[in-house]
Amino acid sequence: MLKVLGVGLMLGLAGCGQGDSLERISGPTMGSSYTVQYVRTPQGPSPEMVRREVEAILEGVDKRYSTYRGDSLTATFNRLPANSCQSMPADVLELVRVGERLSQSSDGAFDLTVEPLLDLWGFGPQSRLEKVPDEQALAGVRQRVGHGHLRIVGEQLCKDAAVELDFNSIAAGHAVDLLVERLQALGVADLLVEATGELKAIGRKPDGSHWKVAVEWPRDDRQIAQQVVAVEGYGVSTSGDYRNYFEENGRRYSHTFDARLGRPVKHDLAAVTVFDRSTLMADGYSTLLLILGLQQGWEFALRHRVAAVFVTRVADGFVARSTPAFEQVIPPIADKSAPAGPVH
Repeated sequence: MLKVLGVGLMLGLAGCGQGDSLERISGPTMGSSYTVQYVRTPQGPSPEMVRREVEAILEGVDKRYSTYRGDSLTATFNRLPANSCQSMPADVLELVRVGERLSQSSDGAFDLTVEPLLDLWGFGPQSRLEKVPDEQALAGVRQRVGHGHLRIVGEQLCKDAAVELDFNSIAAGHAVDLLVERLQALGVADLLVEATGELKAIGRKPDGSHWKVAVEWPRDDRQIAQQVVAVEGYGVSTSGDYRNYFEENGRRYSHTFDARLGRPVKHDLAAVTVFDRSTLMADGYSTLLLILGLQQGWEFALRHRVAAVFVTRVADGFVARSTPAFEQVIPPIADKSAPAGPVH
């Protein structure tokens, strides 16, 4: 997943209530990892059942949305020529609709069909070398990019050009929401779920305290926790350009693309962290705001009441600015010099 983790889990735990315990499972997923922590009660599911359910959901997400495995539904769709259709599950079609709404609300800056651009610039699964493409190659690929080339017909997803989908900007957030929903259905009331950096917390830890995350500022060598916040009922996602990039002729090119231009973004916004009740939407908004940059992104966040923290490069480092929505829904619980917790 081409996402950047900018939140650290604060895992200091106090004593458990009688009969309750804190369980933790983790493993690989989607080219990265997942971690599930939850309060186990005597009436709740066993850790073995939780692991089976979690890994089944993550395997299903990978089979639907991965661009790195040739048998996924997304990879199969991407190989189809123009004027083709493919039957898709309801959740895939819903994510396409979410992508369409994000594309429309950003005037096309956010787009799920950027896969050919990622490959051309060296960031995608079919790429061979990170490089700046020539204008002729770029113009050719841009003919195959644009959400307007997609349409949903009943249970089928159709395309009128040879577009290729990339769900990496929202699939992990969707996976977290699916995991939370399933664990709650099993009777787990208090949990923190993280997959490839996207996370969501529900309820409390065994001692009654909040789950905590550290909102971090990027550094090339490490991440520095700047604000520790309590998270309850919110999904959290960070997108940034400071980990996945290359340099050529003294210029830096990140993996974050403005689909309107067919090029990596060029601005001083380094990272955006978003809090939303839907981890799917937090995931999508963090990417969208990073693409738009500080000025347009800030205006978008104010207009749509997005709870977000913007981290911008300045001459001597980074500065952060949070939206009014963030200040209203995510109160700080520690000072800004708090050490970072483990980053998964």
